[in-house]
Amino acid sequence: HGRLVTYSPKVFIPLTKLCRDVCGYCTFARPPRRGERAYMSGDEVLEVARAGAAAGCREALFTLGDKPELRYRVARDELAALGCSTTLEYLARCARLVLDETGLLPHVNPGVLSLDDTLALRKVSASQGLMLETTAARLAERGGPHWASPDKLPAARLATIEAAGEARVPFTTGILIGIGETRRERLEALLAIRELHERFGHVQEVIVQNFRAKPGTRMAAAPEPPLEELLWTCAAARLVLGADWNIQAPPNLSYADFPRLLDAGINDWGGVSPVTVDHVNPEAPWPEVERLAEGTRSRGLELAPRLTVYPDYVAECDRWLDAAVTPHVLALADGEGLAREDEWAAGAPEGSELDPSPELDSSPRAAASFKGAPSLLPAASLQGKDAQVGNGSVPKASRSIAPTIAEALAKVREEVELAEDDIAELFRARGHDFAAVVTAADALRREVCGDAVTYVVTRNINYTNVCYFRCGFCAFSKGKLAANLRGAPYLVPLPPLPATSTSTSAARLRRSCPTCTSMRSLRSRFGKAPPRSSCRYATTWHDSRRRASRRCRARPPRSSTMRSAR
Repeated sequence: HGRLVTYSPKVFIPLTKLCRDVCGYCTFARPPRRGERAYMSGDEVLEVARAGAAAGCREALFTLGDKPELRYRVARDELAALGCSTTLEYLARCARLVLDETGLLPHVNPGVLSLDDTLALRKVSASQGLMLETTAARLAERGGPHWASPDKLPAARLATIEAAGEARVPFTTGILIGIGETRRERLEALLAIRELHERFGHVQEVIVQNFRAKPGTRMAAAPEPPLEELLWTCAAARLVLGADWNIQAPPNLSYADFPRLLDAGINDWGGVSPVTVDHVNPEAPWPEVERLAEGTRSRGLELAPRLTVYPDYVAECDRWLDAAVTPHVLALADGEGLAREDEWAAGAPEGSELDPSPELDSSPRAAASFKGAPSLLPAASLQGKDAQVGNGSVPKASRSIAPTIAEALAKVREEVELAEDDIAELFRARGHDFAAVVTAADALRREVCGDAVTYVVTRNINYTNVCYFRCGFCAFSKGKLAANLRGAPYLVPLPPLPATSTSTSAARLRRSCPTCTSMRSLRSRFGKAPPRSSCRYATTWHDSRRRASRRCRARPPRSSTMRSAR
């Protein structure tokens, strides 16, 4: 993972807080309340999503109770009024609405799913998730935290993770520590996750989440796990799962101590929202992105935004994403598969929307273009009294930069040719590494060229704009297919040639007359050659070719001439 620590800028959409389970530690799920609707309306969902898009978010996290219609009549009645038979059907509708109308990428956490449910949601989401929490079935016994919660049985949750693998869905799962499990049981849960991933390759991240006691729950008086226990579990997850895995721990549940989690081997902070609260842990607000970046830099690391689907899966989107979702993901991904940190994209006309799907042009895709959306870079990386170099558009280089970047820049200073890997590292630079690269380039420019900037006054002489090619970015070339878009092509006439022999004229014309030398091209473009009278050079050249052709037909074959001479 290098020096990058990622997070996902998101909005939290609690589609419904009704749930058929009654976990002993949960304040998110609650029974129906008089005068309250069971589900958010489509307009309410879009309002939250659009606010997130305006704030620069990329993910729409749908979290909801598990199958509330199986327990509550009010849920069944409201679903019927919405024209849906199940909560999952309504979830799919809302996820599609957010995807099409805002461009945010839905990540859905709807609970235990069958393979058919997983496949249906795959069509409208970029990723899915379900916390395994634990493999200790004893915690579902009477008096345990999962008592009377059928969807918390480990076998059911493992089956859902397996179904996601069969459906080729980028999947998020994890464990919850401090609810009565032992360290051994935590390791068993991690090994179960690893075994499923080894079969399907679909587990994109593992969350290590610590229990926080909440008033009004059965476990309100239960002791919380100390920070050292969380650090031990994060480190154990890294050792059990391996160096390549993405391991996440929520920063808001460790309060001011969250930077210490980086010392235990995590490489991701999870979703952080500038718009919505953490509805699962409302007592623990997310740290601001700037504070998150400062805490990350305090460990010599750099913060980078990601999408709800990780880069390895973006790189193989044909395998892991539905064809209808792929354009939306690619529109928001940068060259490394992380989240774009600005609204520019190659090939997008200036001032136009970045629309990943031409057939959706009529939709108000505010978030797909992210016009006016704030940069995802921390503010201190972009501005500050002492944080600028050159024209002030980049931060001053930090003394702590990646060893690979430092090595490449040292080669530049020593005039050693850069290897391909060195160049790739420079292009991948982010944050203060990027600032170091820009600073080095500015210093090299000053050393070689000084502070003088030169320019040249020039004139372009283009005798024709007829062209064989149809480059998508070119507005200069003209041709038959583009005549109705950019006008007819032009041909600058040449001055008269001096009198000379026919053969010399023909040879010169073959070299200089654009009409004749481009005759085949023009015929293919316009369906016929231009009139001979339009070009005196063409007339002379064609006449000379015709006379030469007559001489060739009148001349006897070379072999006959030689026999006559004998």
